[in-house]
Amino acid sequence: MANYLDGKVAIVTGAGRGIGAGVAKQLASEGAKVIVNDLGASLDGDGTSNTPAEQIVEEIRSDGGEALPNFTDISTMEGGESIVQSALDNYGQLDIVVTVAGILRDRMIFNMTEQEWDDVIRVHLKGTFTICKYASILYRQQRSGRIITFASESGLIGNTGQGNYAAAKSGIAGFTKVAAKDLGRYGVTANSICPRANTRMTQSVPDSSRQLRADRPEDREAAPPIDQMEPDDIAPFVAYLASDQAADVNGQTFLVYGGVITKLSLPRRIRTIFKQGRWDVEELRTLAPQHLTQNLVNPSPPQQPK
Repeated sequence: MANYLDGKVAIVTGAGRGIGAGVAKQLASEGAKVIVNDLGASLDGDGTSNTPAEQIVEEIRSDGGEALPNFTDISTMEGGESIVQSALDNYGQLDIVVTVAGILRDRMIFNMTEQEWDDVIRVHLKGTFTICKYASILYRQQRSGRIITFASESGLIGNTGQGNYAAAKSGIAGFTKVAAKDLGRYGVTANSICPRANTRMTQSVPDSSRQLRADRPEDREAAPPIDQMEPDDIAPFVAYLASDQAADVNGQTFLVYGGVITKLSLPRRIRTIFKQGRWDVEELRTLAPQHLTQNLVNPSPPQQPK
């Protein structure tokens, strides 16, 4: 390895398994000292175990890298602050924050409980904010730093049965763009990744939900099946965004899977109707179908474009 991150210190949340584990090992292989954070909870967030984080730390050390396990709950403000402080106490600095941690509690919105909503929002969205908030205080003082968050296509496009997850991931994407604007003047960058990979999250999706999601027109692209997309495929691009070479990459969202990396665009204007003054409903009944909403496809049930 070229040690592009030599001398850097990184925090990676959700680093005990899957994509997060791959990211932690990749950053370490490039020379970074890594705080490997993972509660060791089940997929739905229940229970704790030190084993996942400890195993990844052992793998990193066996390969000649430097890492420490961390078992703090990132969904509390105290947890976010303590992880940042742990990097400072153990390594004297912090340069990179990667927020991969998350849970899954899929349910159709008419069946979803308040607890299922709150827990997913808390772990994904608040868990991203807690660490980024305290890291940003330090980054602002030192005039440098990298934030790499994990959003999702579910948050940008929508997945059946993922109202809580999509809301959290959409929030992360928006939060990251604001972080980029708030912190860019201090030499800090913040970018989001929407990954596709065969993880315990994707493996838990029921066949019925998988089929509904596969029927989306936007999914009918030439892409390998999800079970052929390795979690470790995401890590090299994270390492690139964390490096000094990516100093001018800020406020962007990328889709990453297999050998594919795509820069996603901001929402943009497609069609506009305009008049001086306020529209009335009768005008809109005539003009909107002709100039604004023509050829739109109802996403459910799936339909072919008109």
